[in-house]
Amino acid sequence: MTLLKNTFYNCILARDLSKMKIIIPDIPQEGIDVEIQETIASDGAPFVIHARLKIEKMGSEIMVKGNLKAEVELQCSRCLKKFAGNVSVPVDVVYRPVEELKGEDHHEITSEELDSDFYAGDELDLVSLLKEQVALNIPMKPLCNDLCRGLCLNCGADLNMSACSCSQKNIDPRFKELKKLLKERKE
Repeated sequence: MTLLKNTFYNCILARDLSKMKIIIPDIPQEGIDVEIQETIASDGAPFVIHARLKIEKMGSEIMVKGNLKAEVELQCSRCLKKFAGNVSVPVDVVYRPVEELKGEDHHEITSEELDSDFYAGDELDLVSLLKEQVALNIPMKPLCNDLCRGLCLNCGADLNMSACSCSQKNIDPRFKELKKLLKERKE
């Protein structure tokens, strides 16, 4: 992780991602510009992140804005092959102190609060922010290629490699009666 400003920000501990935290009282009035280029481990495969963030403090709120690019390993939803995918995300999150929720059993989130989160104590964890932003922006049905033909429904052959030898006349048993009706209609 490198800092873009000339001033040294000593509360970011580079190379130890478990400690990539911002000490909130130490954020200067002009904010902090942070550039991150790290490999982050997640529940799945580790991914490489490139992020440029501006962190500002206004009262008790912390604003994090910038851009995030991640190189992630995805699995095609049609052919099931793993492939490298890129996720590019604009980051715009407002952190509020968790103390704002004290005394509330339930808090209904409004549309204005969808890009909000809460922090406790004097630290803001950038790793969890980055992981969250990547996870929220991975496509629901990733494709290795827009023209991916997927797998044969009968034998499981990869149709991108070659045509399968299955009979294309296999019809769903639920439609056999419909086929009979169509034949009768033609006669």
